[in-house]
Amino acid sequence: MIKKVCILLILCGSFYLNAQEKQITIRGKVSAMDAALVSAEVTSGKTGETVKTDRNGKYELRTSPGDIVTFSYPGLSDMEIIVEDVSSVLNVNLNSAVNVLDEVVVEKTKIKSQEQLRMEYNVNKNLINTAFGILDKDITNFSVRIIDKTQLLFGNQDLAAAIAFRFPGVRVERLSTNFGQPVIYLRGASQGLFPAIYDVDGLVMNEFPDFIFIENVERIGILSGLGLVNKYGGNANGGVIVINTKGANAYVDPRTGGPFDQAQLRNNIFEGNALSKDQVSKNFPSYLQELYASSSEKEAKALYESQSEKYRSSMYYFLDAFGYFAAKWGNTDFADEIIRNNWYLFRDNPLGLKALAYLYEAVGRDEKAHEIYKEVFILRPNYAQSYRDLALSYREIGDIRKAAAIYARYDYLIGEGFIRAEDKDFTPLIEREFSNLLELHAREFTGADLRKTKSLNSDFEGTRLVFEWNDSEAEFQLQFVNPKNKYFNWEHSLLADADRIRDEKLKGYSCQEYLIDGSLPGTWQINLKYLGNKSLTPSFIKATIYHNYGTSSQRKEVKVFKLQMKDINQELFKIQNSMNLTSN
Repeated sequence: MIKKVCILLILCGSFYLNAQEKQITIRGKVSAMDAALVSAEVTSGKTGETVKTDRNGKYELRTSPGDIVTFSYPGLSDMEIIVEDVSSVLNVNLNSAVNVLDEVVVEKTKIKSQEQLRMEYNVNKNLINTAFGILDKDITNFSVRIIDKTQLLFGNQDLAAAIAFRFPGVRVERLSTNFGQPVIYLRGASQGLFPAIYDVDGLVMNEFPDFIFIENVERIGILSGLGLVNKYGGNANGGVIVINTKGANAYVDPRTGGPFDQAQLRNNIFEGNALSKDQVSKNFPSYLQELYASSSEKEAKALYESQSEKYRSSMYYFLDAFGYFAAKWGNTDFADEIIRNNWYLFRDNPLGLKALAYLYEAVGRDEKAHEIYKEVFILRPNYAQSYRDLALSYREIGDIRKAAAIYARYDYLIGEGFIRAEDKDFTPLIEREFSNLLELHAREFTGADLRKTKSLNSDFEGTRLVFEWNDSEAEFQLQFVNPKNKYFNWEHSLLADADRIRDEKLKGYSCQEYLIDGSLPGTWQINLKYLGNKSLTPSFIKATIYHNYGTSSQRKEVKVFKLQMKDINQELFKIQNSMNLTSN
């Protein structure tokens, strides 16, 4: 058997080397704060070829799997992305650079949500409210100048004069033909050739708002950077003067009617701001909502026949249809037929295959999942995740010896340098699972039955959560809310941890475990905020919940979630146990 495995590995290795040389084209858009970047550079590390983005921020580059592509733009941090076998669309958003001056480090600030910025508006004088949302001066990549009411001079001075006095380079002209109405020009915005426009509490106007008294102004901002004013259209060539008036921007805490308590904002109290499963279902694709509205399986099948023609090129539609008929009606035969009839969409696509395997596991069809994981292994024999997935699937179908052989083979290849070792995240996870296999199934190897004892010789006993995602580009934030209603966030993104993302791609893994022991009893809630995957396609995440892990009563359940709604915190599931959270 070991000989057969070795032959398979050799064949797979040669297949992968050939695949590595295959040329692919990646394309997408380069942006910063949702504004397209013109002439941003996209460079192949393998060939040295550089292309520049067009006027819409779009690019196209020929490359190959394993290439490290660098996205760069003056004043912004470079972004490196490792190309994979499935890479095709990569839309990237560049962030502020880190500047080092005389041993003083100015680090990038984490981008906050609009909700967080609204909470901080009353006390953070570097925030200005625009027609397109609140802008944070500290993290924007463009020129923004802001003053607040304490810097304005009251008395006989009018608003235009106050703006000219407080902002260097501002020129005010008063037209005698229009009753002396001010026209303001900003230096640096089209060289002061065009007049500025005005954004007053979200209302955009071309003429000076002479109806505003200086005493009613809360904050004024000057936007002259092209990347910022683009959203206002061609009339903003001369820049934008943003005026926030008192009252219109006084954000209050809905619980108290007063200002937000900033001390409370800085702690980690969960306030229930996660969509429920019912709320999430209301945002399902229209075709899925139509299927769930069917009153009978017969009606659903007829609807599927009409939908499938329309969505015949969408792998994600057929994954949804498969999951619907398998879960809603328990018709696994029809669900399997859906996949068979559209297998051409899946057979060479590791992302689709892994999502399909997740769905098979969620409905308890481990044999089918095992067949899929073998397909993924053939496509990706040098991915560490492929060995783990195949070993686990052998275990689930009861072939314990083959599972152990795969783990052992993985250790051997690590030792020989054929697969990159990973010491921080993945290696402890796979070693824990190998040890757990040997302990729970000792009779298979030694004749001793350790299951007769209540507790095994495991390094951990309790509830174990393992999260896996089908797309390595998937970015998300997991939130763990403990029984005391305090939360802990773990973010999987280039912005939060570029080294981790790079390591995942170099070594080929996409999973994370969390261990919860018995020191904090009660209900835990697991939430997730999806941040995207650099394309317009959804991602899938699988959560495996191991109860009583490391004991003779160990059991598991699998939940699968399709991620499509971005930047929305949503509840995944709750678990009842006695727990405290740690992670590798």
